[in-house]
Amino acid sequence: MKKLKNWDNKTWLSSKSYISQFNKFLKTKINFNKNSKILDIGCGRANIISALQKKYKFKNRPIGIDVIANKEVKKNIIFKRVDALKYLKKHEKYDLILIKQTIHFFSKTNLNHLLNLAKIRLNPKGKLLIFSLKTKNNKIPCFKKMRKNLEKSLKRDETLFKIIKKNLKKISYTNFNFKVNISKQKYVRMIRERYISCLLNMSNKEINLGISEIKSKYKNQIKFTDTLKCISCRK
Repeated sequence: MKKLKNWDNKTWLSSKSYISQFNKFLKTKINFNKNSKILDIGCGRANIISALQKKYKFKNRPIGIDVIANKEVKKNIIFKRVDALKYLKKHEKYDLILIKQTIHFFSKTNLNHLLNLAKIRLNPKGKLLIFSLKTKNNKIPCFKKMRKNLEKSLKRDETLFKIIKKNLKKISYTNFNFKVNISKQKYVRMIRERYISCLLNMSNKEINLGISEIKSKYKNQIKFTDTLKCISCRK
C-alpha cells in the first residue's frame, strides 16, 4: 500500500478546533502534569502532541514516531522516523502511549507484537489509548467506490478490535465525536490528495469520477459527525 501523507494536512484533523477538542478528550483519560512522558505512534505532523506540549510544557518533550517524515512536523516535539516495533523494543517507559488511526496499517501478527511491547513500555499508572474509525454506520462522506473500499477496511478493523480485546483484556470503550462542517470545494481537494487510506490505491480516473459524484451528491457545505472509537488500557 502507498504511504498515507495527507491525513492531517489541511483537513479538519489538523484544525485548531479538532486538536483542542481531541486533547480535552485525552484529559478525561489521563491526568497530565509536567512530568508526563508521551509517545505518539503514527504521529503524522504531530499536531496533537505539539499542542499538548504548548499547554503543559512537559520536562520531557513528547516523542512522535512515524515511517514518514513530513516537512511540516512540529518542532517542539521529538520526532523519529522509525518503525514502531523496532522503537518499542529499545526505549524508555511512558505515561501515555497514543495510537491514533494507525492500527489498520499493521498485520494481525504485528499488531499483537505492538500491543505486547506497548504494555511493557507503560509506566505503572500509564495508559495505552487506541483510536480508530467507528466501524458501524460511519458518516464519512463517500462516493460509491470509496464507500466500498472504506467498508472493506472497517470490516478488517473489526477483526483487529477482537485481537486488541483478547490481548489487552481489561479495557474500556468510549467514543470521540467531532462535528465537521467543511466546504465541498475543500473536501474535493482532500479526496484529490487522498487524505484517507481507502483512496490510496485508486487510479486517477477513479478519483476523478468519484469527485464528480461528490459534487453532484452534496451541497456546498458538507456536515457530518466524525466518530472515533477509543480503546483504553491501563498498565
